Amino acid sequence: MTTATNRGTTIVPEPVLNAVASRLDPSRLHRATRIAPYTAFRIGGPADLLYDAATGDDLADAIDSAETEGVDWFVLGLGANVLVGDGGFRGLVIRNLARHVTWHDDGRCVAESGTVMGDLIRDAVARGWSGLEHYVGIPSTVGGAIWQNLHFLSPAPERERTMFIAEVFEACRVRHERGERATVDAGYVGFGYDDTVFHHTRDIVLDVTFRLAAGDRGAMHRILQENLSWRGARHPWLEHHPSAGSIFRKIEGVGAGRLVDQCGLKGHRIGDAQISHIHANIMVNLGQATAVDVRALIAHAQDAVFEKFGHRLQPEIGFIGSFEPG
Repeated sequence: MTTATNRGTTIVPEPVLNAVASRLDPSRLHRATRIAPYTAFRIGGPADLLYDAATGDDLADAIDSAETEGVDWFVLGLGANVLVGDGGFRGLVIRNLARHVTWHDDGRCVAESGTVMGDLIRDAVARGWSGLEHYVGIPSTVGGAIWQNLHFLSPAPERERTMFIAEVFEACRVRHERGERATVDAGYVGFGYDDTVFHHTRDIVLDVTFRLAAGDRGAMHRILQENLSWRGARHPWLEHHPSAGSIFRKIEGVGAGRLVDQCGLKGHRIGDAQISHIHANIMVNLGQATAVDVRALIAHAQDAVFEKFGHRLQPEIGFIGSFEPG
């Protein structure tokens, strides 16, 4: 999800929407509902249909329902790493609330893809299983963590290497873009830096098996505290300044945020969209920012960096739905 898509922009006839709706649990289905409250940026127009998927299979079934009727769909976790257009999404948005977790005595953990990483990390530490604590404080579901190969510079105090969620990954169950469901291994996922097969296909993660190691609870709590403190000093707090996370892809050996900073753009704003004073590769919503504001700010940063350094910054976030006014 690194470039704009044309999904969710075509008006869907009401009878077709009704046909999709008829296949879904009406108690968890909402019509013409704004997406903004469900995104980390707090930006986004209405979805024709918004469905709360309760299990991994429910998630896959909802996708099947949309594809049977030829309707665009999009799966939404915690809504980080995406910018939803002000015109919303024409089709079906599926909120992934599949959060069942099974723990095994050998350190294996099977978590549905909608499980919030923060909740899973707390549970793992409480049970004495180590491996996930390094990723505390990063807003993500389990599915999002695999999609992005979640990573963090840890452990303290050296912070000399980047640790990746791939290190504790064993397997995951997916709905392939062709519709069938299967369990796949790391070789299929193709973990890279900010990259997996899920960036290049419409495969969707349904659940993930992690293999953790027995650890010392005291040491894990120290890592939690150190990482939360380190991250909190370098990233804006979502509770006060909503954001989608890093806007631009990493430039090896340079750093996208460093280039934006060297252009003097920290604090620069268009409307209520602002380049963070804390981290130049993060844009925040000061309250009433629109997707148009954010897109304009992204373009301004790209132009400034290209003019000064000759680097063309590439967005890391996904652009979802219609960017015409709602």
